[in-house]
Amino acid sequence: MDSKGKRIGILFVLCILLAVMAAVVLMNYNRFVGKDARPVGNGSADSVSSQIIEADGKVHGADLSAFLKDSEFFDADVPNSSSQNTYDEVDENGDPVRSLTVSASSVERDIRVKIMDDRGEVVSGQEFAVEVADTGVYVDEDRDGIILISDIKPGEYKVSLEQQQGFKVPASPVSVRVKSIVSYTVIDDIDFFVHAESEVDILKEDTSDKELDSEDEDDSQYTALLELEEDERANAVKLGIDVSKWNGEIDWEVVKAEGVDFAIIRCGYRGSSSGWLLEDPYFYKNLTGAKKAGIKVGLYFFTQATNLVEAVEEASMVVSLLGDTEIEYPVFIDTEGAGGNGRADNLDPGTRTAVVNAFCQTIQNAGLDAGVYSGRNWFYNNLIVDEMDAPNVWLAEYRQTPLYEGRYDMWQYTSNGSVAGIEGRVDLNVSYLGIE
Repeated sequence: MDSKGKRIGILFVLCILLAVMAAVVLMNYNRFVGKDARPVGNGSADSVSSQIIEADGKVHGADLSAFLKDSEFFDADVPNSSSQNTYDEVDENGDPVRSLTVSASSVERDIRVKIMDDRGEVVSGQEFAVEVADTGVYVDEDRDGIILISDIKPGEYKVSLEQQQGFKVPASPVSVRVKSIVSYTVIDDIDFFVHAESEVDILKEDTSDKELDSEDEDDSQYTALLELEEDERANAVKLGIDVSKWNGEIDWEVVKAEGVDFAIIRCGYRGSSSGWLLEDPYFYKNLTGAKKAGIKVGLYFFTQATNLVEAVEEASMVVSLLGDTEIEYPVFIDTEGAGGNGRADNLDPGTRTAVVNAFCQTIQNAGLDAGVYSGRNWFYNNLIVDEMDAPNVWLAEYRQTPLYEGRYDMWQYTSNGSVAGIEGRVDLNVSYLGIE
């Protein structure tokens, strides 16, 4: 390369360095001057990105550093409005006023009132009160934004939200028709009635008694996955597990490799003390993990329903949690004891059977398969099996051969099982449903 070429090369490098230094200077200038500093020109994105006006007044073509001169190129830091309260007006003292809306619905001889803001979110932390025309005034004592009114005669009612400082209540009451009998259809707004475990005392609420009566188990039970004969496999007999948050983190790929065909996953439960609807915190993690590993899935819900309305609520919650996800196995209502202190422990067999039937019917009306889970003695003593309308029966009896004389489609043969990929004990099951 001759000396002239070298000089040109050096000059080119120097120009690049100067351009970089200019860009740095411009960046720091905008930082210190502030966001109000604007480039020369009409301020549009197109003009700034395509031209630069130099000190000589001449307009030069596109420059890669032109965007640095545009104060609007980078998105401004705008607070997330969805996480903040919105206010439509102020009161006579100049304090902001939050607008409210009210909705009212009925399942059976009840009114369910929800107080919401203009984003449709339930407003909690306030002791709201509503007046039901010709009936009385009802207060949201637990301040969760939901008021449940029971034992209301069927008919048409008007519900008005009473004035509350700092809030603008609807000017007109809302109408609601109280139903005379429960319909076994999914409650559309059931999500408003579902709580997180962080809101309750878990030791009092999640109390399903997985240890069955001593008569339902013996020392001969298997603790590993059964070894099925070829003809059993040919008849679609399958091996599976059922899990909940109590099983912790699960390596579903390892579980699949161990020979597990299906998993019945707990999606939620009703609190044994409060009666609140609570989601199992591991539900979605278990659901997605099992399906990704190629394991077929069913669901179960631990009930503490004491009447038909609560049974429909529980079924509605299951349908809502599942959403559009497809499952292969049924949705089971788990009816068993809660240590003797559960709100449903002392139900008579007729009422408990009606609860099971209402749950199953609601699940079926939603287009899903349904079933009931319990132990041998619970079936015998706490349900009326002949009046049970559950399409599928899942029996828990921990011995090598069940003594239960009724029909069953799945058999939980141990709660003391061991499967690689799961730490600690796990329930093991056999399915005769014929699901491939």
